[in-house]
Amino acid sequence: MELKKIDKPDLGLFLQNLIKDFQVEGVKRKGQSVYGQSFFYGSINAPDELCLDFDCTTMPPKKYFIPPKEELLKFTIAPKPEVAEVIESKPLIIFGVHPYDLKAVNQMDKIFSEGNPDPNYLKRREGILLIGVDPTKVSPRSFWNSMEAASVSSGFDLMLTDIGESYLVEVGTDKGGNLLKKYAKVSSVTKEEEQKRIDVRSKIWNMCKKRALNFPMRELPSLLVNSLNSPLWDEKASKCLSCVTCNMVCPTCYCFDVWDDVELDLTHGQRYRRWDGCLASDFAKVATGENFRETRAARYRHRFLRKGQYLFSKLNDAACVGCGRCAAYCLPDIADPVDVFNRLKEAVK
Repeated sequence: MELKKIDKPDLGLFLQNLIKDFQVEGVKRKGQSVYGQSFFYGSINAPDELCLDFDCTTMPPKKYFIPPKEELLKFTIAPKPEVAEVIESKPLIIFGVHPYDLKAVNQMDKIFSEGNPDPNYLKRREGILLIGVDPTKVSPRSFWNSMEAASVSSGFDLMLTDIGESYLVEVGTDKGGNLLKKYAKVSSVTKEEEQKRIDVRSKIWNMCKKRALNFPMRELPSLLVNSLNSPLWDEKASKCLSCVTCNMVCPTCYCFDVWDDVELDLTHGQRYRRWDGCLASDFAKVATGENFRETRAARYRHRFLRKGQYLFSKLNDAACVGCGRCAAYCLPDIADPVDVFNRLKEAVK
């Protein structure tokens, strides 16, 4: 592990230098949300636009890796059938990603690179540099400590920790190290500053303990298998609006729909994919009309089983990083994993 130090007055210079040569995306302030100040990822054109003391962004950075709508290929039907793949990718830097969102990106890297590798995702991922930052605030619905997502050891190119007058920067990749050498004014780190970083990170573990699972996260698969017939699914789902907001704001939801758009001349067109979500009423509907999860309760239960049980065998981890976005933006307030999982655990005791 290589550590460097950037004094806070020099961070703006680092960012300004990056903006000259890269498209830089980062966290910005945007009005008020249900919990006060809201934050979102957007283009950074000047250092003072970047916010690093945010609690949680409304949307995760997944939009840069999996666009809400994406063209996959172009095709011609006549006079001769032809198909050309479309892979849109441009280099960029995402500046200011919390550990739980970095963990989500690590999971998506695994999902999209194994089995049938997704060339669009992988090409886009290759061109993105991630500069992470340890959180200094916690949003009211976050529980990342319970999901082993308070810190990460990989998935970032650079990782910043605020120690007061300076940021300590951990170099995660050669690309990150080269960024520092070329664009930043850095200095060596003393033993005392290393200890400050350890102290700061130890406090991060306790930042969101007010909201937590009442049991170890790795018990989730067995808990959910034993709760398939819980009345909680019907109770919660009776209020579900099927709006799929929980899917849209989740950093580990990656389902999509694919469709072909044929032009009016009926000779050429495009194939697209766009975000989709398992809470949508027609998500599990097939061409013959059957719907394998026709009820809201079935769809609601599926979401939690997917997060806490189905993907465990693939990831050896829960597909939930405890960001709390689903709970924060669910209008009937039924999406909170902490409430659901703790109530299921209480019922099987």
